[in-house]
Amino acid sequence: MAYVVTETCIRCKYTDCVDVCPVDCFHEGSNFLVIDPGECIDCTLCVAECPVEAIYAEDDVPDDQRHFIALNAELTKHWPPIVAKKTAPADADDWRDIKTKLHLLER
Repeated sequence: MAYVVTETCIRCKYTDCVDVCPVDCFHEGSNFLVIDPGECIDCTLCVAECPVEAIYAEDDVPDDQRHFIALNAELTKHWPPIVAKKTAPADADDWRDIKTKLHLLER
């Protein structure tokens, strides 16, 4: 079972989770992060570090976010790994409480 980044991360893209990942399983798009399910070792460290609570165990992903399981797996094949924390986008705090953002995902 892998962990999954869900919709809340879009346009926030805080990278605190990346900093604690022991296996570098995160991949970075221009406005979203994903977890490679083949690399994730289910350590749970990233969950507590996410300031917008966007990361779930695969079995715990809310029903309305289940499509993010496949989306994480798909996008890890196209996006480069990210292995160090970066500064969040300047407007990240403006987006943190907005829940419906899938239409803003930049592939």
